[in-house]
Amino acid sequence: MRRRTLVRGVAALGATVALTAGSAIPAAAHDHGPGGGRSYVALGDSYTAGPLIPVQTDANCLRSSSNYPSLVVQRLARATLTDVSCSGATTKEMWQAQGTNPPQLDAVTRATDLVTLQIGGNDVGFGSIIATCAGVAATDPTGSPCRAHYNASGTDQLQTNIRDTAPKVAAVLAGIHKRAPHARVVVVGYPDLLPDSGVGCRPSVPFADGDFAYLRDTEKGVNAMLARQARAAHATYVDTYTPTIGHDMCQTPGVRWIEPLTPASPAAPAHPNALGEQAMAAAVLDRLCVRQPAG
Repeated sequence: MRRRTLVRGVAALGATVALTAGSAIPAAAHDHGPGGGRSYVALGDSYTAGPLIPVQTDANCLRSSSNYPSLVVQRLARATLTDVSCSGATTKEMWQAQGTNPPQLDAVTRATDLVTLQIGGNDVGFGSIIATCAGVAATDPTGSPCRAHYNASGTDQLQTNIRDTAPKVAAVLAGIHKRAPHARVVVVGYPDLLPDSGVGCRPSVPFADGDFAYLRDTEKGVNAMLARQARAAHATYVDTYTPTIGHDMCQTPGVRWIEPLTPASPAAPAHPNALGEQAMAAAVLDRLCVRQPAG
């Protein structure tokens, strides 16, 4: 979500384990020799950064010390993390500064062993989509006014946005490979935000009944695009959607890993809470074949 939109959303809509050290990165990443370590760089937007989740370590980027990169690195032997994820980031911020955050790709070098990338949601327009769909819901609460809005021209604008974002993600992946040709590159998808069944929970999440399935399918389209770009770039794709089904923003506190538009746990609206970041960390570690604590 764009940072200004995110901060406004926190104010407006608000009104309305630890993991321990363990196994190493798989052999795809290289070691720097005796006494050396592995260099992990995390790139991404607010779903990576963890806005409003304690403890916040960067006021500009709303970055949490409990986000999934911080949890992942604790399970990687002798690894160091450079986390430059920033709330509001789009693919453009890979190459240009964002407030006090320098271009994210600047953190990737030939010494980098592992890169995680979670980007594209803001290019597609996650923040404005949520605001628009909540805004038009009252016009047809049992229908699909959001779908109608984005299809008014006869073409689904959100699917167009996804297609337009694909080459931007591809360019970022090419940039990573150029800067760190020996690094393992991991593209992280977005977690399940709304009920996978398509059945809504109005009014606690204020979308029209028919738009829950539409928005679910839109998110799945974003994730499918990211998976395709990962394959094309010989990167690893991490599915965070499937393991988070049943923990969407419609669920009760303690069960949900995504907060609704009026959060009950420290997190930004429509973003992962601490449990959501833990779930994404577990998905990343699973794809890296890193052993995790039982239970």
